[in-house]
Amino acid sequence: DSFFRSFTRGRSNMSKGYHALSSAAALLNKQAKKGTRSWSRALPSFETPMDAMADSPARLEVDPAHMKPLGTWSAEQMEKSRAENPFLMTWVPGKARENVPLLTHGHGVYVYDNTGKQYIDWTSMAVCNNIGHSIPKQVVDAVAQQMSTLSFTFGGIGVTEVRVRLNQLLGELLPGDLRPAVYPSSGAEANEAGIMMARRFTGRHKVMSWYRSYHGATASASAATGDFRRWYGSDMNPGFVKAFNPFPLFFDHGGRGATEEERVESALAMLEEQILNEGPHNIASIMIESVVGAGGCLVMPPGYMQGVRAICDQYGILMHVDEVMVGFGRTGKLFGFENYDGVIPDIVVAGKGLAGATVPLSMMACNTELMEHFEEIPLGWGSTYQAHPVALAAAYENLKYFISEDVLGNVQRIAPLFERHMQELESKHGCIKQYRAIGLFGCFDVQDPNGANPKLQHEPPVNPEAFAAYKKAYAEAGLVGLHRYPHIHSAPPLVINEEELADGFDRLDQALTVLNRSLGH
Repeated sequence: DSFFRSFTRGRSNMSKGYHALSSAAALLNKQAKKGTRSWSRALPSFETPMDAMADSPARLEVDPAHMKPLGTWSAEQMEKSRAENPFLMTWVPGKARENVPLLTHGHGVYVYDNTGKQYIDWTSMAVCNNIGHSIPKQVVDAVAQQMSTLSFTFGGIGVTEVRVRLNQLLGELLPGDLRPAVYPSSGAEANEAGIMMARRFTGRHKVMSWYRSYHGATASASAATGDFRRWYGSDMNPGFVKAFNPFPLFFDHGGRGATEEERVESALAMLEEQILNEGPHNIASIMIESVVGAGGCLVMPPGYMQGVRAICDQYGILMHVDEVMVGFGRTGKLFGFENYDGVIPDIVVAGKGLAGATVPLSMMACNTELMEHFEEIPLGWGSTYQAHPVALAAAYENLKYFISEDVLGNVQRIAPLFERHMQELESKHGCIKQYRAIGLFGCFDVQDPNGANPKLQHEPPVNPEAFAAYKKAYAEAGLVGLHRYPHIHSAPPLVINEEELADGFDRLDQALTVLNRSLGH
């Protein structure tokens, strides 16, 4: 018993000592962590004080002038609003808006500014107003009818009659086994869909395209682009490889003096060697404009496109042809690739001329094998406004007008006269090094008095005052259009007649006379 009592007392004292130590440690620990306690801070409030709400209008208030119908603002009102409410441009600095005419209306191949001045639309805006500015009544009526019956349905929720009908019509127009697949809003989006299709079908990632090319301003389309516009941030997108097309600026495939056949053979050999070094098993598609547009109306030499098609077939690479600029008649063929005998791409994208720029719409088409592949799996691309019924209605009636009025026949009939005018101006003006033309699509290359290129992509013009004088003369002569100096494009609406064409080239002649003098020729 005495032993047990002694042991119990010892345990009790030990327990008291333990608790005392624990309390001391806790106190020390608490004191040591005082410096890590958080600070009190009130969160931002989303509630508006009552006195501030009392000062707010009961309803939205805007300039009452907004409630007037379109077309009723005076020139002074529009200029004042434009000055006070600036907006950005796209490929040029924002302040360039100050030199852009304020256009009010159009008719045929002409547009008019707020002073009443008439201009010929010399590049069909961005090579898209193919039927000009007098929109056929059936197009206007179809758009109004679709807006009044069902203005929108999401493409994955509902299918409209116009989607079914346009899909059939395009299937009848596309050559080979090509079939329309999806209907995005822009050419860039259509290229995005084509790139995604190629990658998912092949299981490969790389996409090859050309330095002298443009495919759009969205992420992958911009990365596939070869010209300066990809430098604004798209070069960081992985999986895109650039190649030289048959028209490098400073060297000739096959060497100086090589024949056209030798140059084509050399260009194709260079392309194949690059494919082998990139790994054919890594390349999903080769992406190419059938006729290079913004880069200078470059028509591929005989045998080149056929060679690209053969290389694609040999290595299981898909051939993706961008027809956004020249599709639907610009070259005298419905599609640009039809100028190359026997060439049928795997993927085709088109836009611009599809709806005649009345409403934004594009198309991505593919062959039957690709279409069937995605019957059981998703494409992996989408857009809220894909297959927008109002845009489809505009395109459907635009194409019917294109067919019934034989717009393609007009291009074929007037193309020889178009090229004759190009030849005459090239011969007349020393500032013009050379020209290229196909259908109603042409381009002059400008040269300085020494025969050098006066404007490379990575630097400003050698003589910026000369180009500024040319642009001013261009507008004063009554022309509006794209400027891609040192390229000068000519691409009027496909409905232009002979008299209007001659008038347009006369106006361009006046502007080139100024450029010739300003460059010192």
